[in-house]
Amino acid sequence: MKTHSIIHIEKLYKKYRDADSFAVNDLSLDIHEGEIYGLLGPNGAGKTSLIAMLCGLLEPTAGSFTILDWNYKQHPTEIKSNIGVVPQEYALYPTLTATENLMYFGSMYGLKGKALREKVALSLDVLGLSDFANKRVETYSGGMKRRVNLIAGVLHQPKLLFLDEPTVGVDVQSKTAIIQFLKELNANGTTIIYTSHHLVEAQEFCTQIGIIDRGRLFVEGTPIELIGQTPGAKNLEDVFIAVTGKTLRDVV
Repeated sequence: MKTHSIIHIEKLYKKYRDADSFAVNDLSLDIHEGEIYGLLGPNGAGKTSLIAMLCGLLEPTAGSFTILDWNYKQHPTEIKSNIGVVPQEYALYPTLTATENLMYFGSMYGLKGKALREKVALSLDVLGLSDFANKRVETYSGGMKRRVNLIAGVLHQPKLLFLDEPTVGVDVQSKTAIIQFLKELNANGTTIIYTSHHLVEAQEFCTQIGIIDRGRLFVEGTPIELIGQTPGAKNLEDVFIAVTGKTLRDVV
């Protein structure tokens, strides 16, 4: 039985100035509370545009959506205070330490004092960074930066978390730590929207998958459902190719 919709999207469109086609095209979607929702698609499919609209960074051309029952036009502040965003690019100050970065980002969410210091210290410990807490981020490996980047987006315990390629370019140990951290976050009540090109990871991590292409939602279901209903498919990668084709999707 489905839980309450945490995101409800109705006939959403986005067309950029001078573009020949819609980046997001007549897209309707419900994402339910407690899900780990994998939003998958080839380059240029519309994933980034969709997430940018949901995060309040882009204005839709047409259509509407609600997050946590708040309409995006009427309650943008309430929505932004209840979501977390972890971009693929590191949103960190390289000359500051991990602790300094996280204290700064935590204060932006209204956290402060002892509670914030304890939360930062605990999060760094959980992700294996305690020994490096007072080292400048510019000295960190890619996997370490990725883990700090993740902590920065969840310090305020968002009800909804947007993740863009959270494990790209990291070693196996960092990937394992990140996925475990995210599963615990989800178990504690955070709904996760996840985009990635790592389809094996998506198959194992996500409870629900939506594949979009050319701005439209083509298929949706659990990984097992999608594999089962796609002729000849043995895994999510086979489903993805069946839905989106084999044409190269180079984007400049």
